[in-house]
Order: sequence, then C-alpha cells, then structure tokens
Amino acid sequence: MKKIAIINGHPNKNSFNFGIAEAYKAGAAESGAEVREIIIRDLNFNPNLQFGYQKRMELEPDLLKAWEIIQWADHMVWVHPVWWGGLPALMKGFIDRLFLPGMAYQFRKNSVWWDKLLKGKTAHILTTLDQPGWYYRLFFGRPSVNQLRKSVLEYCGVKPVKVTYIGIIRNSKDEQRAQWLRKVKNWERNKNNPA
Repeated sequence: MKKIAIINGHPNKNSFNFGIAEAYKAGAAESGAEVREIIIRDLNFNPNLQFGYQKRMELEPDLLKAWEIIQWADHMVWVHPVWWGGLPALMKGFIDRLFLPGMAYQFRKNSVWWDKLLKGKTAHILTTLDQPGWYYRLFFGRPSVNQLRKSVLEYCGVKPVKVTYIGIIRNSKDEQRAQWLRKVKNWERNKNNPA
C-alpha cells in the first residue's frame, strides 16, 4: 500500500489550495493508498530559525509529529500558492525548522559532500499561480520550484519530484476550478490503473 503525506502550505483554510489537497486526498484514498496530512497552518511552532545553524532549537511536538509523517511516507504531495515568486512565509519556516542536518541530510566530515537522508521517497508539487505556468518558468525562472524541488527535496534525496502548475487562479470560473479538482482527484487512481 502506497503511503502518501499531503503537506498543505497555504495559511488560509478557505483557499483553493485546501480544495486541491482534499481532492488529492480523496482520489489517493480511493486508489487504495494510505494518506496522512500535514496542514502547516494548524501546527503550533516558531517558524523562525532564530539561531540559524549555530544553535539547535528544540522541535515542538507538532513538528516532531510532522517529521514522523514525512519519515513514514513513500510519497509527499506539497500543495502551495506562489507568492512573490516563492513559498508562503509559514511554509518556508516549516522547512527551515524541520529539514535539518542529521534529519533530512548530513554533511560528511572534512568533505564538501553530504548524505541524502530522504532517499527512496518521491514527491509531487502542486502549485497555484496567477499567471500561466509557462510564463512563470520562462520569465521568472520558477524560483519556488527551484527552492522546493532542487534546494530542499532533491538535496535531501527525494527523487523524482514532479511539478504541476494550476492556474491562472485569480480570474478562474467555478467550472474551471471544478475541472482542476477532478484532474487532481484522478492522479493516483490513473497511476495505479493506467488506461
């Protein structure tokens, strides 16, 4: 049975991102996967890595529970909007506090290389935009994707990492949103039962 962690990085529970996460969760469960969620907005933690890496901050219980879910999962689904080209601040703080040396990766002594401690896991980033995905890639260089996929997930050994852009959200109509949700709901089912 596939084990999926859905990590929702939107701070507003009434956002379309929550609809996307729910649709993925429903489709994954229908496909036979076991699903657990991390809703970052509901976690009680300090998102500020206030000492950088000079002094270790104790992880709050909610972060410890989130890390257990990440370790448990075979596959992570990250749902977030793109704001100012990047990740929401709370989501960035979640990553800063949790993807730490000794947990997600480990530097080798007297070496420029590191060990990737999340090897064997895969991920899918579902990100909403107020511009076409091709425009975000070509004209802005997709900084949120470079950060989350390359500088966090792949750095820690997660591969492959698929990226799906959903948008343009701002001017979308109900029928377009319903179509996006149907597509998201069917992803895991279509993977497990190819036509």
